[in-house]
Amino acid sequence: MKKIITLLVVSLFCTNGFSQTDEPTSIVNKNELKVNALYLILGSFDVSYERILNEESAVGVSLNAPFDNDNWDINYTATGYYRYYFGKKIASGFFGEAFGMLNNVDDYIYEETSTDYNYEQKTLTDFALGIGLGGKWVTKKGLLLEINAGVGRNLFNNQYDDRDYELIGRAGITVGYRF
Repeated sequence: MKKIITLLVVSLFCTNGFSQTDEPTSIVNKNELKVNALYLILGSFDVSYERILNEESAVGVSLNAPFDNDNWDINYTATGYYRYYFGKKIASGFFGEAFGMLNNVDDYIYEETSTDYNYEQKTLTDFALGIGLGGKWVTKKGLLLEINAGVGRNLFNNQYDDRDYELIGRAGITVGYRF
């Protein structure tokens, strides 16, 4: 009997245990700096900073100002966003985002009278809430490529019935570096 009890006690200490959860992955490179190459070609400078919160989500800020005012009615934008990633790698792959965008635009307000149809140009500052989709690919050395698109609705300046910028877009082909 003593041998059986001793054998049971020894076998209890020699068994392997398996956890049902994976070990948390340590994220070393949590910061990204990016430049929107599409906007550079179109005459605007758009730079972004993104901070990775965990394997599946990140927050960021993007600043945009055109340097070719002949092609842009947008004077500047400042966008904050939250992204949720669906890829297998850390903060990469397909993503969905929610964003808030402060924007200043040269808007055209159309007014129809009984005899004429006129428009007046006004510079308006507004705030939009929107959603977007995209994809991000990151190399082992930290270089990244991102493609995204989204649309938001401006919330203020609703006193104008017919304006050009009720909706405002967000798009990019972005290159950057994760560090």
